[in-house]
Amino acid sequence: MGLTLRQLASITAVAAILGGCGGETTQTVEWYKTHDAERQEKLAECKNNPGEMRSQPNCINAKQAQKEVQNARRGFIQPPGFNPKKNEG
Repeated sequence: MGLTLRQLASITAVAAILGGCGGETTQTVEWYKTHDAERQEKLAECKNNPGEMRSQPNCINAKQAQKEVQNARRGFIQPPGFNPKKNEG
């Protein structure tokens, strides 16, 4: 008993949808700022595969957390409520 093309396509579609359900939990920038080892691990993972990882929420959040941690070490603290995007015209 063979599968028809339609059945095979349906099975493939369901497998692809279910395969995406096991993704990792998205961590916040604040979480990455307080979890240095995890931030460094995520940054290394993102750097190793930028083509696929650059738009992943955890890569974006880990990079932002790294920038904020480095800026804080330099003495720069972003003012509360400051939104640079809001000031662009």
